[in-house]
Amino acid sequence: MADNKRLQVPALGEYYDDLLYIDSWINNRTKVTQAQSLLCAKLQERESRIKERVGYLARKRGISEQDMWGMILTGKAERISAEEKDGQPNDD
Repeated sequence: MADNKRLQVPALGEYYDDLLYIDSWINNRTKVTQAQSLLCAKLQERESRIKERVGYLARKRGISEQDMWGMILTGKAERISAEEKDGQPNDD
C-alpha cells in the first residue's frame, strides 16, 4: 500500500525556509517535525476535497470509490488515455 520511505522535499527557498525555522523555534520543534505537522494539517484541510476527486475519478471509470482509492495506493490506477479522453465530453 502506502510507501513508508522517508519523504524528501525540495528546497523551500530562502523566505519559506526562514519561516519554517522561525515557526519551528516558536513551537519548540525541529524543522522536520514542524514541516511534518504543517503538511498533515494541510492534508486534513484538503481531505474532503481529495475524497471528492477520487469519487469523480471512480465514477468516470465505472468503479467504486473504495476500489479507486485502493488502486491509487497500490500503484494500479491508470490515467485516462488520449483515446479515452476523445470519447469524453469536452469541457471547453
